[in-house]
Amino acid sequence: QVQLVESGGGLVQAGGSLRLSCAASGSIFSITAMGWYRQAPGKQREKVARVPDDGDIYYADSVKDRFTIFRDNAKGTLDLQMNSLKPDDTAVYYCNAEIPLTPGRAPYDYWGRGTQVTVNI
Repeated sequence: QVQLVESGGGLVQAGGSLRLSCAASGSIFSITAMGWYRQAPGKQREKVARVPDDGDIYYADSVKDRFTIFRDNAKGTLDLQMNSLKPDDTAVYYCNAEIPLTPGRAPYDYWGRGTQVTVNI
């Protein structure tokens, strides 16, 4: 079991910056990947950035060169530095952690409750 708590959301003007943080507790050493997802009103949840234990860091095309993800495995923390924010970045941002439960099957996803990011023109 893993619990995820996000913080750092808020209201910002276009062009501004925010830093989101996620703190994991519980079986943090079982986590094999962590990431940030977001969901805007009326839209599906989308993957923003993801850091696996092994492999490349993923960024959605829409956030490349603006967002940077940081993961501290020992502390179980995951940050997302968001620069040059745009109104299209407005969404609820969710922290995600993946833990493999059954060999050969997709890992189980744990989710935080989300933090609202609003970018005004």
